[in-house]
Amino acid sequence: MPSIRKILFGLLGIFTVVIVVGAGWLWQVAGVYGFNTVLRRGGTYWTDMKPDDDRLSASMRLALSPVIPAVLPGPLVWQEPEPGFEVAELPVLADGREVDRIFLSRVDPARFRFVTHNAAAGDKGIDEWEKTLPNAVLIVNGSYFDKHGRPDTPFISEGIAMGPRQYDARAGAFTADKDTAEIRDLSHQDWQTAFVGASNAMVSYPLLIGDDGQTHVNVKSRWLANRTFVAKDDLGRVVIGTTKEAFFSLDRLAQFLKTSPLNLKVALNLDGGPVACRSVRLNGYRQKFYARWESQADGNTVSLLRWPISEANWAMPMVLTVERK
Repeated sequence: MPSIRKILFGLLGIFTVVIVVGAGWLWQVAGVYGFNTVLRRGGTYWTDMKPDDDRLSASMRLALSPVIPAVLPGPLVWQEPEPGFEVAELPVLADGREVDRIFLSRVDPARFRFVTHNAAAGDKGIDEWEKTLPNAVLIVNGSYFDKHGRPDTPFISEGIAMGPRQYDARAGAFTADKDTAEIRDLSHQDWQTAFVGASNAMVSYPLLIGDDGQTHVNVKSRWLANRTFVAKDDLGRVVIGTTKEAFFSLDRLAQFLKTSPLNLKVALNLDGGPVACRSVRLNGYRQKFYARWESQADGNTVSLLRWPISEANWAMPMVLTVERK
């Protein structure tokens, strides 16, 4: 009979082969980003449950109920910790009870500049971005990324073009130069034209509110997630919002923003889910928010995005930042 030592060496050899093969597969599929995903949060997986499962937040369970209650905006009070940069929190109320809250920043593009960044290695979450960008007064997630953490849509960061060169964009784009920042409705022009002259830019989707003042999300869904959007109001200020909960599907968020007291003229959705983190740091005002929610529903089954390690450790390959000029 084989000795215990031989058995242990055999098992160790099998374990080593499994690790090497798994590492090779991960590198092929997702490169450095994949390795950092495993190191930061142990990977990602979906788990199925019923719409009333306690593992979903109370707001998500309400949004997945057979009858979703109508919502109204609560009191909105702006603070201005620095000239040209305002902050507020907008409660979302159903039957007088808060079901979500939108963290808001309203920025004068004449006083602040907007920069888009990519960290494809997947080694930067909101904490690391704060350290890397000490002069950024606002950091939120940006547009979409691929399995290697690279821009999945056309993208410009400080004049350097990234992302796909051929891309059929029909929704919207955020563009910025040293003097202005705009939300472009790509139903009127192609993204290449929209990007002309921009030092920072990104295509994203869907366009929540278009140039026509109407919501542009025509498909109802039960996809729930923490959300981030960038918009412009009637006075030309840039409004950047992040939802605290995952009450909104995209179609209901678009409708809520259209009728909200924010007076938005155009609004563009950015990526959502656990990447939708937020940091604000200026003149003694501090806010840091770690997102955590994303789910998809099909009939009476809900798939919830999960991971084994800390929810506060999610990497943000794409970010939009605001800096003083």
